[in-house]
Amino acid sequence: MTDESAVDPARNKPFGWRFTAPLLLGSALNPINSSMIATALVGIGVDFHAGPGATATLVSVLYLFSAVAQPTMGKLSTLFGPRRIFLIGVGILLVAGIVGAAAPSFPFLFISRALIGIGTSACYPTAMALVRKRADSFGIGVPSRVLGNFSIAAQVTAVIGLPLGGILAGAFGWRALFAVNIPLAVISIVLTLVGVAKDEPIARENRDGLVVALDIPGIVLFGGAVTALLGFLASLQSPSWWLFVLFVVATIALVFWERRTRRPLIDVRMIAANGPLQRTYLRQFLVGLGVYAALYGVSQWMEDSAKLEPSVVGLILIPFSALSIVIARVVSGRSWIRWPLVLSGISLLLLASVMLIVTRASSIYLLIGMTLLFGFTNGLSSFANQAALYLQAPAKDIAVAAGLYRTSAYIGAIFSSSLIGITFGEAATDSGLHSLAWILGGLGVIVVLLTVLDRKLPVVGK
Repeated sequence: MTDESAVDPARNKPFGWRFTAPLLLGSALNPINSSMIATALVGIGVDFHAGPGATATLVSVLYLFSAVAQPTMGKLSTLFGPRRIFLIGVGILLVAGIVGAAAPSFPFLFISRALIGIGTSACYPTAMALVRKRADSFGIGVPSRVLGNFSIAAQVTAVIGLPLGGILAGAFGWRALFAVNIPLAVISIVLTLVGVAKDEPIARENRDGLVVALDIPGIVLFGGAVTALLGFLASLQSPSWWLFVLFVVATIALVFWERRTRRPLIDVRMIAANGPLQRTYLRQFLVGLGVYAALYGVSQWMEDSAKLEPSVVGLILIPFSALSIVIARVVSGRSWIRWPLVLSGISLLLLASVMLIVTRASSIYLLIGMTLLFGFTNGLSSFANQAALYLQAPAKDIAVAAGLYRTSAYIGAIFSSSLIGITFGEAATDSGLHSLAWILGGLGVIVVLLTVLDRKLPVVGK
């Protein structure tokens, strides 16, 4: 077995920067790629004569492949070691960056974005597995500051992705948004090789029974169920009910198969018996749905109805980002779990209340105050839900559980776009914003009840 002290000789600092830096960087690669592409869609469309519908697939394809790949990569890490899968994932990102930067036609960009989704999806589940393994080996409980750093890294990179994409696209063209993944991948690989201890040798049963261990039927059924669900949620304005039927059938088949196979992708028996973990997934979905719907809905309303310039909208949203980071740092520093989740639901309720009184004539200061409530909701829930997951998932299942946690967030993000379309209709009016507010208020009530009534949810992580 590898001597971890050889990697990090400071035994009193098991989570030093040599260990955490590559994991934080890798975990941030998915959110930064999710937001960065927005500034390149027009240029890509012009160069390849593709319309808005075609270029928009470059956004959705990453979400789709990420939603499917997150738990799959978590499963692979339990079989072959989290460090190996982390490095393979970053290697896939490196290839994706090359393919995208050199793309001779639009389909190559589609392939590149799919590879980016797959590659970056390896990073968060494996990072959680590596942190759990290291914490257990040192006899540490919940490494709150490390988990808080994961939350903050995801928020920071999601926020800076848009301006960074604009700078790169403006200075070097849209290909730079794909090419930037090349140095980021190389840096991640080097830091991982230097700072993260090697995995143990691969178990012989995993090598010899690879097909059984991978659970390919489970991966196919899970992918089919998630794809059908995301497709249905994305088209709620004119529902494709056949996709919902396909989702139900695929989900039933998945549960049936996973209960009977010897090496399941998803341990459905564990999840079925783990009520606290189910509630954490639901809270993550609900808060993600609320925050994304508020963020994108209010942004669209400020431009269309309040007639604010995009640059002004961006400035108004800066306090949201800053406050999210500050709140996440405070909460993680004290290892709070229950009360931040209760307060996140309350802040979502307060946000809905402010949205109900806001009109196109409202002052900019009221709009800034409204965005601060986004920050409270996001910052309070991000660490607390992640810490709850860390405590509730068995150590052997932490990678797959973390992947499903991210999948629930992607489902919320995609659902939010349909929710905005249903409430706003043809234009982002005051009445549409108020309709959205009632829904967000309902989400806030559910989050509060889910947390208050959950007797197994700890107050703090220990």
